[in-house]
Amino acid sequence: MAALCESFTLCGLSPTSGVGLGGGLLALEPGPDPDHILLTDRGRATTLFKVSDQKPLGCWSVKHGQVLTCPVVCNFETHEYIAVHDDKVLRIWNNEDINLDKVFKATLSADVYRIHSLPKGGPVVLFRGGGVRTLDALLEAPQQEIENIISDEVIKWSEAFVEGKQPVLIFTTEKDGDVFVYLQKLKTNSLHKYKLEQQESSKPMSFTAYMKNKIITLLCLCSDDCVYKVLIPLQQNTEEEVQILPKSLLLNLSVSGSVLKGTSFVVLDKDHIAVLGSLTTSYEDPKECLTIWNTKFQTLQTSKELPLGTSGQLWCYEEKFFFAHGKVLTVIMYKCETSSLAAAVGKLKDGQTPGVSAFVNWNTLGLEELADSFQSQRSGALKHESKMALRSKRNAVANIQTDNLSVGKVLRNLQDVPTRIFEDELKQLMSKAQALDLQASIGSVVTALTSRYKKNPKHYHRNFLLEIVQTYDLSYSLCPDLMAVALENKDVRLLQTCLLRFPDISEEIIYSCLEIFLSINEDYLRRVDVNLESVICYIDIESDNKEVKTEIVENGFSTEQEEGTWDSQLAEEAHLKSDGELCPVGPQKAALLNAVLRSAYSEAFLLPHLRNLPAKEAVLFLRYLFYLYVKCSEKINTTLPGMSSPTINQIMDWMCLLLDAQFTVIVMLPEAKLFLSSMHKFVRAQVRFYSELNKIEGSLQELQRLHQQKDPQTYSIEVLEII
Repeated sequence: MAALCESFTLCGLSPTSGVGLGGGLLALEPGPDPDHILLTDRGRATTLFKVSDQKPLGCWSVKHGQVLTCPVVCNFETHEYIAVHDDKVLRIWNNEDINLDKVFKATLSADVYRIHSLPKGGPVVLFRGGGVRTLDALLEAPQQEIENIISDEVIKWSEAFVEGKQPVLIFTTEKDGDVFVYLQKLKTNSLHKYKLEQQESSKPMSFTAYMKNKIITLLCLCSDDCVYKVLIPLQQNTEEEVQILPKSLLLNLSVSGSVLKGTSFVVLDKDHIAVLGSLTTSYEDPKECLTIWNTKFQTLQTSKELPLGTSGQLWCYEEKFFFAHGKVLTVIMYKCETSSLAAAVGKLKDGQTPGVSAFVNWNTLGLEELADSFQSQRSGALKHESKMALRSKRNAVANIQTDNLSVGKVLRNLQDVPTRIFEDELKQLMSKAQALDLQASIGSVVTALTSRYKKNPKHYHRNFLLEIVQTYDLSYSLCPDLMAVALENKDVRLLQTCLLRFPDISEEIIYSCLEIFLSINEDYLRRVDVNLESVICYIDIESDNKEVKTEIVENGFSTEQEEGTWDSQLAEEAHLKSDGELCPVGPQKAALLNAVLRSAYSEAFLLPHLRNLPAKEAVLFLRYLFYLYVKCSEKINTTLPGMSSPTINQIMDWMCLLLDAQFTVIVMLPEAKLFLSSMHKFVRAQVRFYSELNKIEGSLQELQRLHQQKDPQTYSIEVLEII
């Protein structure tokens, strides 16, 4: 049994990556750690990501005018990175290197097609002419002559394996419609050429392969919507004649009248493959889907619709799928279990195969088949009920069809109904969603609501959308259009809730939220229902917009209780000196900005957006950040009170990021000079204070050690002099 699990957005994609334009990313390759991947775009840059943290660990790029022409790979033996730009220029560097102009460089004598890095065999370089070299052999003589093996043929795909500590390379070529397969063993320097059995109606479009028991299994995704299998033994005789490789049908990508037009696929295990493609039916528009198929029992196990479109590329590492979805790189985890007939047909007692019913054309099934299919999907809920008679099943078919309507069919039936009826129907659909696929079902409902708004802007389900986001654990990648619709309607409460609850919001959307929060009028915000939990404990604004300060009593001390012991004039002077005393924004805007501060982001992707922030809004935001910084510094534990308040680390990170993005603009503004001067003095005073604390740190530790050694039995007063 196979299932798709939770998904998240790894990063945003720049326009140069080609998403939506048919180009796509250049490639993804595994990094030095199982949790790391290397992303190479169709341009100048490569980025190392830590997948679990959704954060980039490093980014390198070649100079303007240079282009990376094959995917960057990691040498697993040395933990170095290898890239080729402009077809022939080889670069090698490590994590400490920043500028690729200063790293190792070698110019080769022939164009490189691809570099394959093997965990136990080292990097192997495949040239466009079919020549193969190990990286070590190539570095000994970079200008060595590379033989041209394939003449007029064009390499379409390649893969490398290790067999008995020996690198083995397989690649396919094409010439005049014929497909050839080459098998190269590097240590023995043996090369075998094969010709793939060809059919007019079945042309290979994509390849993948795996090796087991000294046999390479080559899988071909063909134009007739089928996957074929080709077996290639590693032990071959020395015949020079080109052998014909026969194909055998492995899987037909169709079910109940629906056909999947695959663009790429990967092997998951001996019984499962994943296919990315476009599902076509006779009664619906094509839609792109990610699917998992059981090749042993010829069944579709699970699927996920991808409404934003993909680049047609699919990668799989460490039980995670990676693919471009709209303008982001999406990661979906999956699990595969041992194949059994019960799992293949969806009749396991403790589970259900989600998403399969969307592929079944219920109109083509007979009454008995329909009832049986529905019964199998609900077997867990109905296992204690008595079996219905065949006549009862036939009478219940109409109700069963209604229960199994997808969100798309519900929308078609309710296109012109009033908003209240529309929401009630979707609520019923949500209540019937199985626990195993609840998150995906709710995401489909949100997508349905946003799609209805796009078709008719008067249908904006503000309260219903807010209720869904507050109730269920959703993510930005599950309903990417939701925040865009909320931004269009300036629905600040929904945006605030999404920022606090979604873990994977793109930096572009975070910036858009920040910009609209800063620019929106304070008078308008006073009329809006905003969650004030993050500010209610340290900000209180009266109707005349003057702050009433609320002091938090810590360790039994309050400035109001002890005011008789302090000089009121000194206190007033200290109040006037601090430019962070009065909050520069109202409580509603402060609560919205706090939601932005708590959002996860990547500096590399957020910084370009912050440079576009208008100067007026940038200064206002910096003043508010400084106000929060002063507030945190007043407290012993440097923590703001209240629910969902930003931490001091988040505040400082945003201050540094904003200054990096806007420093040139801010220093030129006359109205910002006094504020910057005050901020500089405050930070300088804090640095001096902590420097003094560092000086006595050793003495304090020694005192603590002496105190632990002593165990006075009676009351005593000790006077300790620190010199």
